[in-house]
This record gives sequence, structure tokens and C-alpha cells, in this order.
Amino acid sequence: MKKLSALLVLLLVGAGAYFYLTGQSHDNTAEIRAAYLKPNDRLVEIAGATVRVREEGVADAPALLLIHGFSHSLETWDGWAEALKSDYRVIRYDLLGHGLTGPDPMERYAPTERAAFIGDVLEALDLDQVLIAGNSLGALAAWRYAATNPEKVSRMVLISPGAYPFGEVGDQPAPIPPMMKFYLLNAPEAGVRASAELIYADDAKITDERVKVMGDMIRIKGNGEAMIKSLEEFSLPDPTDDLAKVTVPTLIMWGEGDNIIPIAHGSKMETVMPNAKLLTYPGVGHAAQEEAPQQTAHDADTFFKDNLTDVE
Repeated sequence: MKKLSALLVLLLVGAGAYFYLTGQSHDNTAEIRAAYLKPNDRLVEIAGATVRVREEGVADAPALLLIHGFSHSLETWDGWAEALKSDYRVIRYDLLGHGLTGPDPMERYAPTERAAFIGDVLEALDLDQVLIAGNSLGALAAWRYAATNPEKVSRMVLISPGAYPFGEVGDQPAPIPPMMKFYLLNAPEAGVRASAELIYADDAKITDERVKVMGDMIRIKGNGEAMIKSLEEFSLPDPTDDLAKVTVPTLIMWGEGDNIIPIAHGSKMETVMPNAKLLTYPGVGHAAQEEAPQQTAHDADTFFKDNLTDVE
């Protein structure tokens, strides 16, 4: 099994190479924004922040909101958007402190604040009710939002969601290793690739393009600092009581090769949540929507259209 220590070693190697080759970091935020803004993107003022929102698909179809995980961006959902845009109004956004959204002026980075911000997104986009899918940190925000706003969410897919304590994260945030801070502030290519290898179960599926996107998005000015602040506020107290309040029909997806959050958490969530079903994927890691986009999008589509018990 891949280990976090291996990531830190590669980060150290990448750090030396990065400074040897570049000397001093260069702010190329404007170039990155120009390269990644697409015709379907909008910069929307939402609750005091300027948020990149991408919308594709059928305008009068059911709205599907996709929420990415920590250190990623809305590009993580490219495969799903392509597969689902013919039947849904597919909407995705860069989290505060991530992607082209950039740092939040009000620094709303705690999990509860990210959940509340989903409501701000729905209000700004004039969405009365949505389907939601989230991965990791995005899934944590999604289920926390659905727990208190069930009338706003018709169905929900959670991919390797944050919920129960793991590692050193529990009632209090975990200490942030210095090399992790370096990685988030500089995103050297070797470190980004090592991070991708930790997230994916099958390294052969990691493309140079994906590594470039991941690195570029972290290098947006202020994102690294924002991600560090996010980790400084990231806690996972016992969620049992809150999960029991999630009455929204929910499909939980988990890669059986997830090296970030234990797959056993999926079974616990399925047991506690009153209307949830767990699907697992052999040979898939922490971001199943990236590593198995066609299968997971198909399963989500089936779940959204059929009864919960019909998803197999």
C-alpha cells in the first residue's frame, strides 16, 4: 500500500529540484486563469467571494451540482460532465481557496462554513432544489448541507466522503507537516505527481495533463495559503448524530484502493444514514470520479433516475 511518508520524501526531492531550476517562485496567476477559463465558465459574486462556476448541459433538465475535494478544482469532474450533460444541467464550482475562485476574503474554510456556502451558491444561481455529488472534502460539505437542508437536495452521491475521524484528524485538526506546507505553497511537479499517485490506485491512469492541472490550480496566488488555513480548521468530530439526520436518498461510492480515507467508513455511514447505499470499486482510489469516470457516472445516473434499491 502506498504511504504518506513516500509522498513526503518525493516532496523533499521535488523541493530541491524546484528551487534549483527556478530559484524563486513566480506568480503566473494571470496566465493560469487565461489558460483554464472556458466559454461555459462564469465568475459569479457569491456571498462576498468571486467564484468560478461552470455550467453545461440542458438548461431545463434537473440541476446537478458537483463539488470537488481538497486541493483539486472543478476539472476533477470533466469525465462526469461529459457523460451526464445530455440529461442534466451540470453545474460545478471551485471551492473557496481553490482553483480559479482563489482565496476567500472572509476565510470561510472550516467544514461547517463550506457546507453553509453551498446554500449561498444555490441562492446565487437561483436553484430551488438540486442533485448533489461531492468527493472527499466536497462530499463532507454536501452531506452536512443536506443534513440541515433536506428540502434543497433531492438525491446525493458521496464519493469517499469525509465524515469519521481518521489519521490524526478528530475533534481537533491535525498538525501540518512542514513539507506539506511547502507543497501547498509551491506545488513542485514531483510533489504533485506523488500526490496524484497517493490519490489514484492505478498510477497508469495518471496523465501528464492531469498533473499539470493539479499543480497549476494550487499555484494560483493565495491558494496555497488558503489550503493551509483550511487544514488548520479541518476537524472531524464524531458525525454519528449528524449523519442520522441525512434523510436524503444517498449513494455512497468508495474506491477499494482508497489510501486517504478508510473504506470501512463507507459501511459505517451506510449503517447510520437512514436512506443510504454503498457501492465499492475494485482497483480504484480516493477520487473515483476521475479514475473510473464512466462507471461511476453511469451508476450515479441510474441512482438519480431510479429507486435507491435499483442501483446495483
